[in-house]
Amino acid sequence: MIVFPNAKINIGLNITERRPDGYHNLETIFYPLMIKDALEVVESDKLKFQSSGIEIPGSTESNLCLKAYHLLKQDFTDLPAVSIHLHKHTPIGAGLGGGSSDAAFFIRLMNDLFKLGLDAEDMMDYARRLGADCAFFINNKPVYAFNKGDEFEPAELDLSAYQLALVMPPAHVSTAQAYGGIKPQLSTTSLKELVKLPVAEWKHHIKNDFEKHIFEAFPIIGEVKTALYDAGALYACMSGSGASVFGIFDKQPDLKHLETGNQVFYNL
Repeated sequence: MIVFPNAKINIGLNITERRPDGYHNLETIFYPLMIKDALEVVESDKLKFQSSGIEIPGSTESNLCLKAYHLLKQDFTDLPAVSIHLHKHTPIGAGLGGGSSDAAFFIRLMNDLFKLGLDAEDMMDYARRLGADCAFFINNKPVYAFNKGDEFEPAELDLSAYQLALVMPPAHVSTAQAYGGIKPQLSTTSLKELVKLPVAEWKHHIKNDFEKHIFEAFPIIGEVKTALYDAGALYACMSGSGASVFGIFDKQPDLKHLETGNQVFYNL
């Protein structure tokens, strides 16, 4: 069975407070993005994992798909071994949730393939144990996310009338580096309300708290955001903890000048 895990963008991201457990509470809007990996799972005589496409850093054992398998195996002891092939297309270290999406789609695939009988809430509970944004990809619809980014409320947001473009510069921002420069602060107006404003007004009200210190450390990321506005973006923002930057346009943008040295994705 083959599925195609898609990415997401964060429309705004406010870090509101540091938690006693060392994590941070935040608020953001998760919105699905049609940059996709390919994930194939077939029953096998032993558990196997292989990947192609973009090289995945770290050990194979740390891959979230394998972690998801072992998590399910704890409760479904007769779950057969599988062979997993992941073709990686979503940029890594981009703030797009690619690894989380792969794990969530793996849980969904295993539920369908082996008829585990899990409903969406059950699958989200497994996904939350793998990563803060992982549960979003179970339902894969726009949401207002809060607490650690793993609690959701529906967001009535439809950007299909706009052109979305995303630029991934040659930079990699680690999660530790991103959070290391953060000073949590409660927001005066919730993103849940701000996102209801016309898109053209978002640039005056919706921000990503990571941008200030990430742009200082990686000026090229800030330059991409400026270039998107120069190209006519109604709104541009770094996604998550970076390094990718997306732009929302009212017509197809000309970003050929950004294609040298960067990855550019259109019609998302």
